Amino acid sequence: MSDVLTLAAEARDRAGKGASRAVRREGRVPAVIYGNKEAAVAIHVEEKLLTKMLHTGHFMNSVVEITVDGKTHRTLPRDVQFHPVSDRPVHVDFLRVSADSLITVNVPVRFENEAASPGLKRGGVLNVVRHEIEMKCPANAIPDDIVVDVTGFEVGDSIHISAVKLPDGVKPVIDRDFTIATIAAPSGLKSQEAADEAAAEA
Repeated sequence: MSDVLTLAAEARDRAGKGASRAVRREGRVPAVIYGNKEAAVAIHVEEKLLTKMLHTGHFMNSVVEITVDGKTHRTLPRDVQFHPVSDRPVHVDFLRVSADSLITVNVPVRFENEAASPGLKRGGVLNVVRHEIEMKCPANAIPDDIVVDVTGFEVGDSIHISAVKLPDGVKPVIDRDFTIATIAAPSGLKSQEAADEAAAEA
C-alpha cells in the first residue's frame, strides 16, 4: 500500500495571478484543498519538498496529509500544473478524502515470475497493453502496484484482468475482462512459421 505523505502548508490570504507569482518567488507553490462538502482552502507549500514527493513516482496515488494552521486535511492529489518551459510545479489541486472514501486512481502494473513463463523462456516477448490500470479502491488502501504473475503463460497467450489477484476492496473501473499483456512470438519463430507455411503451400 502507498505510504501516507505529510506536507506542511500555509494559508494564502490573497488569490490571483499576482499573488501566485509572489508566492512562487519565495520558493513556494500555490495549491488548493477542496471537496468532502467543506469550503475550499487556498494554500501554498514548499516547492523543494513538493518536487521531492513528485519524484517518488507514486505521488498521484498517495494520500497526502496537509497541515494548515494546526488542522490536518487528508487529501489525494488530483492535478499538478507545470511551467511549460522550466517544468517546475506551479499549482496543485488536492481533493479531501475520508479514510473510507472510495476513490479512483491509476495504479501501475508490475510483472513477476517471468522466468516461470514457458513462452518467455522460449524467447517470446512480453507485449504490455496496459502499463497502468484505473482502479476504484478505499482511500486508506491504495495499492502501490498491480502484480501480474506470468507463470505458465505460453507464446500467443493473452493475460486478462481476471487472471490477476487484486487486493481486497480494489476493483478495476472498466467492467469487462480486458487484456493487460500478451506473449508475442519472437521474430525468429515468426520467420520459421512463415517459411513452414510457404513450404506447405508449395
